[in-house]
Formats: sequence, structure tokens, C-alpha cells
Amino acid sequence: MSPGAACDRCCNLPRLMDNNVASRLLRGKRKLLLVGRCLEVEKPWVLERFPDDEYAKLTVCLEETHVNMAGFKLAGILARVPFEEVAVVTTDGSMHCVQLHFMVEEVFKVMKLGIRRRHFVVVGSELVEVPAEAVRTARYLSKIAKLIEKRKV
Repeated sequence: MSPGAACDRCCNLPRLMDNNVASRLLRGKRKLLLVGRCLEVEKPWVLERFPDDEYAKLTVCLEETHVNMAGFKLAGILARVPFEEVAVVTTDGSMHCVQLHFMVEEVFKVMKLGIRRRHFVVVGSELVEVPAEAVRTARYLSKIAKLIEKRKV
């Protein structure tokens, strides 16, 4: 069985890596939502928070796809489709999913995009929005260590 075989039977959202960068599924939508693939099965209620008439939704699993490949694909999409917003929603605490948030920040930095970006994580039965600054800071363990040390004082 291939790594994504179980998802092939139960998931309906298109996958980032299988989608054409200027797909008809993307054109005409104002916003793009990148979804950690496991959420479609484990927490499907999350998807209802992002209306289908506004969001083009693509799933990705960074356990299966290298972050550089996914980032290059996202850059290709953003170079061709004029979105107003890119949002990411993943499981909180996943070492693979956190890379998806890092990847979006990196693509925005490299492409010098001025459109809105939003980061969300699912904590139990709650959807939590995370500031982009928190995502950028989380890449730097030394900064996190200093923040923790300041809290101890």
C-alpha cells in the first residue's frame, strides 16, 4: 500500500502536489487554504470554518512530500493566481505540520508578496489563529530559549 493509500479512500480535497499551478480549482477563488492532510479525516469540522465559496483548498502532508517541493509548488501557484489571502491550518505540535507554516513564511519572504497570510492550528476541539511573528520566531531555537529564560526571571 502506498503512503497515501488510506487517504485515497477517505479524502476528497485535492492535493497540493497533484494540482496544476493554474488549475481551474484555484482560479476564481479569492483565498487559498493549505490543509494538513490528516485534518480532513481527524478534524473535518475545521474545514467548515473556511467557506468553499471563498477558499480554494489543497491538502499536503510533509511526512510524504519534502518541504522544498511543496514550497516550490506553492510559489508556482502564487506567481500565477492572484489570491488575496493564503491561510494554513494544521494540527498543533506536529513536527511535520509546523514546517508547512515555516514554508509559507519562506515563500512570502522570497517572493516579496504583500497579500495577507494567516496561520491556524487545531488544539483539541479549538481552532487557534497564530500570528505570523510566532511562526517566524519558532524557527529560531535560540530566540525561543531566550523567551523561556525571561519567563523564569
